[in-house]
Amino acid sequence: MAEKHQHEHCECGHEHHEHHAQPMSHIEEALKKYNLDISDEQVKEAVKKIIAEKVPENDTVEVKKFLMGSVELTTLKTTDSDTSVMAFTEKVNKFDEEYPTLPHVATICVYPRFARTVAETLEVDGVEIACVSGSFPSSQSLIEVKTVETALAIKDGATEIDMVEPVGSLLEGDYETVVDEIQQQKEACGDVPMKVILETGCLKTAKNIKIASLLAMYAGADYIKTSTGKLEPAATPEAAYVMCQAIKEYYDETGIMIGFKPAGGLNSVMDALIYYTIVKEILGEKWLTNKYLRLGTSRLANLLLSEVIGEEVKFF
Repeated sequence: MAEKHQHEHCECGHEHHEHHAQPMSHIEEALKKYNLDISDEQVKEAVKKIIAEKVPENDTVEVKKFLMGSVELTTLKTTDSDTSVMAFTEKVNKFDEEYPTLPHVATICVYPRFARTVAETLEVDGVEIACVSGSFPSSQSLIEVKTVETALAIKDGATEIDMVEPVGSLLEGDYETVVDEIQQQKEACGDVPMKVILETGCLKTAKNIKIASLLAMYAGADYIKTSTGKLEPAATPEAAYVMCQAIKEYYDETGIMIGFKPAGGLNSVMDALIYYTIVKEILGEKWLTNKYLRLGTSRLANLLLSEVIGEEVKFF
């Protein structure tokens, strides 16, 4: 997915990985192709219906096993150190030895300064190393600083980058800056997949969330992600519903599959099942792989493991 970007499908004649932003008219033109006439009330009702009618059938051991393999095991603490991150990574190594029949986590997610520590400690094939980058969680540094941070994280071993969409610019309606900044960070990523965090709790309305999703994908996101987990509210089923609708419409328009990552506030197995069900109902089976559906959390790994095994386990 990382190799395919908007410039392959755009009719405007520009290559979208250049440093300059696209003229405003092109962004507006792109947005016109999508349904922005959505109300918060409609979304609430649709989510309520999915939770009542569809979640129970997915409450199975098989789905919980799958979800374990979609977890992005995350540590983003002020107190993180090389020692604590090494121990955190060792747990993933040990899990693979102790539970060889269960899927390992999809990703270890850390600050950029620990990319090398994880890369040197991780022994399990198939676990990605994600770094939050670009002045996480506020995204308020200069774009030059953001791109350098991203490039350095990748140089040190990051195999995925999670960046925050410039929320202030988006709320002001400055879509040109939003698109330009995401494009520049994607250029710094090269072939490394990039997740764009929308910080949906700050966006307030379903329409804003839809616009933020579409701009991120238009600018080169490989995944869209709900939240940093540093602000409340974080992920909500309503935000997930709108984002998945945007992913579906974008796929129908371009043929590009974009991944989805709810993060922040995933406190229970039921939360995970709700997000799984929303993805299944809106995007379908094709998205139910640990490539296209990720769960950003640390506490959920133990809860899922406990339910799969049938007794309380505090492994991670």
